[in-house]
Amino acid sequence: MNNPSAPKKITWIIGLICGILGIIGHFTHVQILTEHNYTLLLVGFFVLAVGTTVKGV
Repeated sequence: MNNPSAPKKITWIIGLICGILGIIGHFTHVQILTEHNYTLLLVGFFVLAVGTTVKGV
């Protein structure tokens, strides 16, 4: 198993933005964010997980 590595800055920012939008959609009523809040959280987590698992992403 490979050792985890730090994701690139852009990968980290994309994952963070998706996670923040998912949280905002959960606690407020913004039509598009509220409909997809769990999907945004899942995508943000997945991006960060792939970024730390695959080297160079």
